[in-house]
Amino acid sequence: MEGFIIWALCGVFIIGIGIKDMFSKKPVGFWANIETIKVKDVKGYNRATGLLFVIYGIIFIVLGIPLLGGQNTPFILFSILGVMAETIAIMVVYSLVIVKKYEKK
Repeated sequence: MEGFIIWALCGVFIIGIGIKDMFSKKPVGFWANIETIKVKDVKGYNRATGLLFVIYGIIFIVLGIPLLGGQNTPFILFSILGVMAETIAIMVVYSLVIVKKYEKK
């Protein structure tokens, strides 16, 4: 039970980052330690990026449900593999959809 609570708090933190990003006035960064892309619609870009983080956080929490099954449950592999797939998916969506739509050329 404690493991799921910690897992869920991490997901809530990610959701909080997404909500903060939605209301930011400057373009938010997606990748760590690099400059943000030049965007043509800051409000739309921030909303899309923030929504991506909120969805990621919700799915992250749902993927932690196997932690409720006890300490030695083999279903934790679904959580691990699910977070790996979810992380790859968020990077693909950001790179192929959001950047393509909002980048200033």
